[in-house]
Amino acid sequence: MHVTPPSGIAGANLDAAPTPLARSSAMLIALALLAPFFLYLGTAESLVAIWNSSETFAHGYAILPISLWLIWRRRDVFDAIPARPWAPALLLLAVLGAGWLLARMGEVQVVMQYAFVAMFPIVALAMLGPRLAGALAFPLLFLLLAVPFGEVFVAPLINLTADFTVWAVQATGIPVLRNGTRFELPTGSWSVVEACSGVRYLISSVTLGCLYAYLTYQSTKKRLLFVVVSIIVPIIANGLRAYMIVMIGHLSGMELATGVDHLIYGWVFFGLVMLLMFWIGSFWRDDDPLPAAELPVAARTRRDGVPPVSMARMAAMCAAVVAVAALWPGFARYNDAANLNPQPVQLTNVAVGWPQVAPFTGWTPRWVAPDAAYRATFRNPDAAAPVSLDIMYYRNQRNGKALISSVNTLATSDDAWHALGGSARSETIDGKPVTLRETRMTGPDGQFLVWQWMSIDGHLTSNNYVGKLLQAQAKLRFRGDDGAVVLLSAPVGDNPDAARAALRAFMTVQGQAIERAIEHARTH
Repeated sequence: MHVTPPSGIAGANLDAAPTPLARSSAMLIALALLAPFFLYLGTAESLVAIWNSSETFAHGYAILPISLWLIWRRRDVFDAIPARPWAPALLLLAVLGAGWLLARMGEVQVVMQYAFVAMFPIVALAMLGPRLAGALAFPLLFLLLAVPFGEVFVAPLINLTADFTVWAVQATGIPVLRNGTRFELPTGSWSVVEACSGVRYLISSVTLGCLYAYLTYQSTKKRLLFVVVSIIVPIIANGLRAYMIVMIGHLSGMELATGVDHLIYGWVFFGLVMLLMFWIGSFWRDDDPLPAAELPVAARTRRDGVPPVSMARMAAMCAAVVAVAALWPGFARYNDAANLNPQPVQLTNVAVGWPQVAPFTGWTPRWVAPDAAYRATFRNPDAAAPVSLDIMYYRNQRNGKALISSVNTLATSDDAWHALGGSARSETIDGKPVTLRETRMTGPDGQFLVWQWMSIDGHLTSNNYVGKLLQAQAKLRFRGDDGAVVLLSAPVGDNPDAARAALRAFMTVQGQAIERAIEHARTH
């Protein structure tokens, strides 16, 4: 007996072998998706380097396999929705390329990495079209979680953890003496450092929370709500974890919850919190929708009767994707060659007129791999307070050797010196107003003030974001990427205003000489 199929699906066979056209289209799509990887190989390598060097971001290795698995779960959509190249996506790809180029000019690695990873869903949009790419939106956007991002939250989280822990310990009835992010109990001393900030817990929670929300809920509101919860819960949990560890150490006479135990207890506590969060979230789970193959025929959107996209159109879009993606790294290489300055940096005649004296502190700033450095301590003939001058100069900057970088700091957590606090100040250098950064430091030699600013292409700033823009502007104008950071420090003693007066007097007399020395180094 012969049964005529319903209208609209005559002759359909979802299980039929792919046609040569389908195989060719798949190859073109794969080629377009692989193009950014090869064109931006340096950025891809920087991602892997961070995954290798930081336990905080080691989860990056799992993001691509998970994304591919999520796409495989939705493979039925390739039969239900035809690929339709979409030309407007090329504009989005160009915007990402321009963003990557601007970030590269300013050596903003995280922006370069986000622009690079975001190219993959945009390339998919260009090759597959809005309907098909939209059906795979989460697996494609999930790739963005592979970018190592979160270091910017370390300092705020450290302060928040210290605030919560000190408050909770005091609420328990135990006296606490606090000094910045360090505090003392009658039984011992504690310090909230990067490993205690909870940034690892936060990043892990957000990654797992996004995946769990996608797999567990169908409602967009539920998914967004669970992601918000996955942000709030680890922050609160980290404060409780820190309080718990301090109390265990205090009650055990500092025999427990120190050293390796400190980290083990933290991860065990975090694991239990995550399990509890997922268990509670499961009460509101949504049932999975039926796979496309199990839906009634009338409910399927099948591709029968829809004319296939021509190979010429697919090939043209693939070529356009490669061309647009290749434009930016091509210009970057040309710009690098034009801005390269092989001459060694010379810092001469930095300060004149004041006699040099012995340093008043053993502290040294932690700026990585400058091309030239100058360090000296001076004493004003008309005052008793000495002033130390540090200049770190950078040329031909790159990853691992940059003026503005998260690894450049006044002191690391392992140093004997640490910051008590900081603020912005408005001062005048050579008749020009500048907003500098003031930090109060303490250590074995007592307390001292540090004034800090940067000189980039003749502009003075203490703002890292402005500094990056100035650096990018200079490189785009083919003026090189030279830049320097200037640090002035003076002992506080009993009067911070006296230290500020000494620093201000030094800037008034020597500010012009410092700028001339930096400008001479830039132009020679």
